[in-house]
Amino acid sequence: MKSRHFLVIGLIAACASYFLVSCSKSESVGGSMTTNGRQNASLYLTDAPGFFDHVNLDIKTVSVLVDTSKNTRDHDNSNWDDLGSRDHRPDSFLVWEDLGVKAGIYDLIQLRNGVDTLLASANITAGSIRLIRIDLGTNNTLVKDSVSYPLNLVPGLPSYILIKLKGDEWEHFGANSTRLWLDFDVEKSIVQLRNNAFYLSPVIRAFVVTKTGQISGDLLPRDAWPEIVTVFNNTDTAYGLTNRDGAFRIRGLKDGNYSVFFNASNGYKDTTLSNVTINNAGSVSLGNITLHK
Repeated sequence: MKSRHFLVIGLIAACASYFLVSCSKSESVGGSMTTNGRQNASLYLTDAPGFFDHVNLDIKTVSVLVDTSKNTRDHDNSNWDDLGSRDHRPDSFLVWEDLGVKAGIYDLIQLRNGVDTLLASANITAGSIRLIRIDLGTNNTLVKDSVSYPLNLVPGLPSYILIKLKGDEWEHFGANSTRLWLDFDVEKSIVQLRNNAFYLSPVIRAFVVTKTGQISGDLLPRDAWPEIVTVFNNTDTAYGLTNRDGAFRIRGLKDGNYSVFFNASNGYKDTTLSNVTINNAGSVSLGNITLHK
C-alpha cells in the first residue's frame, strides 16, 4: 500500500481550487443554437483508480452553466469561481441548468479500466457548456483494507466540485445531442493525513471517447498484482490499475508518443515501455507484458 502523508497546510494549499481546463482564446466557440434552442447533454463518470477497496461519493445534484452567446470567448475573463458559487447572478447569456442526476452514493472504484456510468442526462438550453458543478452531501466514505473511514471535505472550502471548461470539449452527435466523460483520478484526489484522516481534493480530467485514444494490455505473471500503470509524455499523464487478472485499460489519451511505466509489486521489477504511439484517437493493445524479478 502506497499512501501519502501531508501537513494540513499542504492539504489546504492543494485543495485551494478544484481541477479546471484552462480557457484558450485562440478558438472561437459559438452558442451552437439548435432549431428549437435545446440540446441533450449526457455526462459520464469513470475512474482513474487508487489503492482503496471502495471510494463512495455522496452526489446530490449535477448542474451546468450554459453560455448561449454567439461567441463564448467573449466570456473567457469571467470570474468562473464566483459564477460557480451562484452567489453572483450571471448575465442574460449564462444559464444554469440541472442535469437531473439520480442522487445517491457512487463507488468510484467500480468504474476502473474503461468502465463508466451515465451520471446525468437532460434536455437543456443549447449553447457552450462552461461549468459543471457537482454538489456533494456529507455521507462520503472510503474503505481501505476492509476498514471504513469518513472521506472529509476540507473545512472552509465549498461542498461542491467545480469543473471549468473551454466550451468545446463536449462531443456533438446525433440530433442536438452532446456528451462528455469525467475521469476521476482517485489516487490524486484523496489526501491521507495522520491517524487515518482522509480528505477529498478532486482531480478530474474531461475527455471524449471518440476523440481520444486508449492503451490496454495484460500484465503477467498474476502474482505480480497489483501494479500502478502510468502513461506519460511531456504534456500529459494518466494512470490505471490492473485488475485481479492483470488487465488494464487507460482512456482519454491525446494523439502522441507515450511511455508506459509499470510500478510492480511482490518483488517484481518496475518496467517501462517506450515509444507507444497513439494516432487518430486509436486504440493500442500492448498484449501480454511479462514482468521479472
